[in-house]
Amino acid sequence: MSLVVIGTVAFDAIETPFGKTDKIVGGAATYACLAAAYFYDKVKIVAVAGDDFPQSEIKNFNDHHVDTEGLQIKKGEKSFFWSGKYHNDMNSRDTLATELNVLADFDPIIPENYQDCEFLMLGNLTPKIQQTVIGRFKTRPKLVVMDTMNFWMDIALNDLLETIKMVDVLTVNDAEARQLSGEYSLVKAARKILAMGPKYLIIKKGEHGALLFNEDKIFAAPALPLADVFDPTGAGDTFAGGFIGYMAKVGTVSFNNMKNAIIFGSALASFCVEKFGTEKIRNLTQQEIAARVQEFVSLSKFEIE
Repeated sequence: MSLVVIGTVAFDAIETPFGKTDKIVGGAATYACLAAAYFYDKVKIVAVAGDDFPQSEIKNFNDHHVDTEGLQIKKGEKSFFWSGKYHNDMNSRDTLATELNVLADFDPIIPENYQDCEFLMLGNLTPKIQQTVIGRFKTRPKLVVMDTMNFWMDIALNDLLETIKMVDVLTVNDAEARQLSGEYSLVKAARKILAMGPKYLIIKKGEHGALLFNEDKIFAAPALPLADVFDPTGAGDTFAGGFIGYMAKVGTVSFNNMKNAIIFGSALASFCVEKFGTEKIRNLTQQEIAARVQEFVSLSKFEIE
């Protein structure tokens, strides 16, 4: 059995109040796979890159036990590229450049040895591509997690709503939850979104943590206060990868396991923002992750006499 992640591998150029980078490796699938691999050793990637994508980065995937058979390399073409500049509050940013390149006509091919997929992470791509991926598995995975964004709500809402019906877990941020539902209250927003089809909803609130909804149950996860946040790029994808990686590790889908998965995903995301790109999440130890998880536990642990 395996965990399959579909998404982008890309180059990013990032500027924050703490500095700036030239082109560095990023992409939703990159962050999610590296995070998931800390908890599960059968992670498989479906993505596309140009022949400018470094062989050393493919080796890095393999060194983290990520199967790259589903990573298409298009000869003579360039990888997806995004450039952005973050404002002082680090919660808002300006996109400076977006070059789709190989992503413009991406056709996700599912290798035969990926058909044992039990856990599927649909990274932020067009809803049509996400639908295509689900349809190409001969047996529906046990758990399908989907990430999306406001851009698809603006230009492909009908396709997005059809895709949402097909998944078990939807992850969005608080602004996206409000846009999708038309409700300002996140509790009311969650009820409307759950009625659209998914069994579980995760609303990410950045520096304020995350909320998990299922039927009439709600779990609020804290965010870890950090002295230095260098780069929020990829934090949401790292969170999603840690979340589904933990779920694949425990193997059983339940609300309680998802509560733990959110904490483990949040712990990985808290490492991600401490350096630019994937630098911090490449070489973590299990001891570092366990200690960070305990910091999250301590944040919300209290006794009432």
